[in-house]
Amino acid sequence: MNKPEILIIDDEAPIQKLLEISLESNGFKVLKALNGKEGIVMASTHTPEIILLDIGLPDKSGQDVLKELRAWYNKSIIILSVQNDENNIVSALDNGATDYLTKPFRTGELLARIRSAIRGNETQS
Repeated sequence: MNKPEILIIDDEAPIQKLLEISLESNGFKVLKALNGKEGIVMASTHTPEIILLDIGLPDKSGQDVLKELRAWYNKSIIILSVQNDENNIVSALDNGATDYLTKPFRTGELLARIRSAIRGNETQS
């Protein structure tokens, strides 16, 4: 069975490494992008099962990346962000995010949300 691919779009190397270790040890294949432009390109060339997207990116807003992805990407996008105010959360969900989790997050909770999102992807197919 192929491992589900997860694309991480986050400019923080320590967060990327933590996610990579956690996800790979739980049976996922990990792709990584350090900025929004790279993330959009990777999403279009690999079509991952899920995208984990940070809102604070160096080249463009994660909200803008989310909108660009939603123009054609129909699988789950989970926001991982330190921005925990209601306006950012509501805006991301209104712009098409499947879920929103604030940093720091609990790994077990993130994995459960990923599994739930994958189930949601399967019911949409």
